[in-house]
Amino acid sequence: MSGLKLGVSQQQPCNYLPDRQERLLFTLPDEPLDAEFYQQLLTLNFRRSGEQIYTTYCEGCQQCQSVRLEATAVQFNSNQRRLWSKAKRSSWRYQLTEFSDKENCTEKYYALYKFYIDSKHADSSMSPTSPEQMSYLWQASWLKVQFLEQYIGEELVAVTVVDRTPDALSAVYTFYQTGHSLAFGTLAILALIELAKTENIRFVYLGYYIQHCQKMSYKANFLPQQRFIAGEWLSFR
Repeated sequence: MSGLKLGVSQQQPCNYLPDRQERLLFTLPDEPLDAEFYQQLLTLNFRRSGEQIYTTYCEGCQQCQSVRLEATAVQFNSNQRRLWSKAKRSSWRYQLTEFSDKENCTEKYYALYKFYIDSKHADSSMSPTSPEQMSYLWQASWLKVQFLEQYIGEELVAVTVVDRTPDALSAVYTFYQTGHSLAFGTLAILALIELAKTENIRFVYLGYYIQHCQKMSYKANFLPQQRFIAGEWLSFR
């Protein structure tokens, strides 16, 4: 880890806590990266955005806490068990896949991505969207990026971009058909937990959790979990 060169962004309004300012540390374009190195950085509160790896660097604030699940330890709660059973009784299914040609991926997913952004984030900086904005989610030439697809029958209803390292599946972003009776965001996490168990992968990373951000509250429902707080991983049950 020694010798890693990082840049620092300018302060700007926080996207999640309106009364705060945010600043990021990020890897520079000429830094050599690979999956094993990224795995080390995941354990230090870093995430990926396109080719860059970043972490929060906000003065006087440590609200952004990485969340990870040890797959074999997670216990579905009653609501999650009911959702899983309901999905299994329907024509719902999931699969983890990857594309050798990412242009095919863009063509396959963009209509669903645009529908999701228009439905959920029309008033945010993500709108209006574009195929280039979506494809940025999986631009990482040094990493194996996969896609957790969810289907109802033959209809694609949800996609999660997933980074794969030797001991982890890291959820980057999920977009889905809104307004359905099945909670596809929760199902994506449950499916990643099951896949990690099947493939003997230790951790599932869920990204950042912010206690006072309602949009992230669902992450607290997966227990037991670990959160990176003040430089160490703490367990929550």
